[in-house]
Amino acid sequence: MEEATSKKEPITLTDLLRGRFKHILDPIGGFLNRLGLTPNLMTLLGLIGNTIGAFFLMQGNMLVGGLIILAMGPIDALDGTMARLRGESTKFGAFVDSVTDRYSELVIYLGLLLYFNQQGAWVNTLGVYLAAAGSVLVSYIRARAQSLGYEAKVGIMSRFERYAVLAPTLIFNIPWVGVWIIAVLANITAFQRILFVRSLAHAEMKENQHN
Repeated sequence: MEEATSKKEPITLTDLLRGRFKHILDPIGGFLNRLGLTPNLMTLLGLIGNTIGAFFLMQGNMLVGGLIILAMGPIDALDGTMARLRGESTKFGAFVDSVTDRYSELVIYLGLLLYFNQQGAWVNTLGVYLAAAGSVLVSYIRARAQSLGYEAKVGIMSRFERYAVLAPTLIFNIPWVGVWIIAVLANITAFQRILFVRSLAHAEMKENQHN
C-alpha cells in the first residue's frame, strides 16, 4: 500500500510556500515565542480576528473586513511554526489547528451569507452556501482519505488558494466574484480528490490481488 500511495503523493502550493518562506516565518515565530506567546494563543487570535472580519463583512464593509482577514493569514501560518520551534508539535495541536481553520473559514462565509441575504441577493447567497460546502468537502475528503492511509492533497482549490482568491475580492469590494470562483473550483477540487482516492484504492486492490 505504501508503494501505491507514495509514488503519487502530491505537493500542494501550501507546502511549497511553507518551504519558500520558512526563513521568514522562523525568526518571527522565534520572536513571538520569546515574548511568551503560545501557538494555541496564536490559533485563537486567528479565529477571533477572522470573526471580527466576518462581522465587518456582514455590515457590508468589505474593505475593512477583507484587510482584517488578509492580516490573519500570516498569523494562521505562525502557530505551527511556533510549535515546531518549541519542539511541542503534537498530533492534538495539529488537530486543534485544523479544526480552528475550518471554524475561521466558515465564520467568514457566514458573514458573507448574512450580508447577501440582507441585500436580497439570493443567487449570491446560494453561491456562499456552495463555496462553504465545497470548502468543507475538500478538507473532509482529505481527512477521510488520511484515515484510510491515503494522502489526498490534489486539486486546484485547497485552503490557501481559497484564501488567495477571496481576500483580494473582498478588499476590492467584489465579494461575489471570489465567492463564485470558490463555489465552482472548490467543488471541482472535491471531485478531483474523490477520483484520486478512487485511483489509489484500485491500485492497492490490484496490488493485493497480484500478491
